[in-house]
Amino acid sequence: MTRNAFGLIFLAGTLAGTLLLSGCDAGNSEQSNEETRSDAASTQEFASDISLALKPAQLDWVGQKIFQNECAGQFQCLIHWNESEAFPSLGIGHFIWYPKAVNERFIESFPALVEYMEQRQLNIPEWLRELEPFDAPWPDRETFMQVADSPEMAELREFLAGTQGVQAEFIFRRAKDSLAKIVKAAPESRRNDVQKRLRALSQTPGGVYAVMDYVNFKGEGLSPDERYNGEGWGLLQVLMAMPVSPAATEPGAVGSAEVQTSEKTLAQFREAAATVLTRRAQNASNPVERERWLAGWLKRLETYKEPVKMGSVPGMSS
Repeated sequence: MTRNAFGLIFLAGTLAGTLLLSGCDAGNSEQSNEETRSDAASTQEFASDISLALKPAQLDWVGQKIFQNECAGQFQCLIHWNESEAFPSLGIGHFIWYPKAVNERFIESFPALVEYMEQRQLNIPEWLRELEPFDAPWPDRETFMQVADSPEMAELREFLAGTQGVQAEFIFRRAKDSLAKIVKAAPESRRNDVQKRLRALSQTPGGVYAVMDYVNFKGEGLSPDERYNGEGWGLLQVLMAMPVSPAATEPGAVGSAEVQTSEKTLAQFREAAATVLTRRAQNASNPVERERWLAGWLKRLETYKEPVKMGSVPGMSS
């Protein structure tokens, strides 16, 4: 496989047909089965008519976009540690992995990815499987840089390069799992608007991409820890910052009218996300968010559009 090529790799049968996943909540593993079923049903009712659906080629396109957003499509960037952060980021989605004793406000996602890969019975590098506890083995960026060219790091990069399709699927599943929870978390007076916005976004590949990427990029907006001055920056906050009662489509086949509606909704989503992220940067105590990161965030939002030539890729036509 060419290192700079995306080349999504899917296990046999994984994405046969269309991925159609409705928003739901699996509940807390520590609860009884009865409580779990009750909680899941309670949450599911808030987004029972919203689903994310992507054909394999569409998921491939979304995965490529996310890889480009996070890594500029570069093989070396599959394992990265920003100078201003206390943790490394791995894979096409730059999944966060905390070292021992590091516990910041951002939701850690790499351990959940590896757990998903184990469920899929992938051939995870042995040294990675044997970590106990499953913390990033580098205490700081300096130590990380010293072993950046080690055989273990090379093996991990190759593994992440060869499992990009599964990582895209993991991002997809995280996004779909958040739908009902986001609607439920909205103030009662705003739930109908939030639900309409999610329904409109879920109708086309561009809208699904925006939801997937933003959840992976800045989270669902549900964690009370992910706040600056009491203000969140996740998907929930963006949906609530969009204009009241946007046009929404009914579930079904996507035609020209629905695509036009989706493009309008995506434009509103981009504008709202820019407002939310600008507010986050202004509230941040670390000036790097305002001085360096915000410009890149805003540029990323401009990719939230429908594919230019949907019919040119198998499975991308309506």
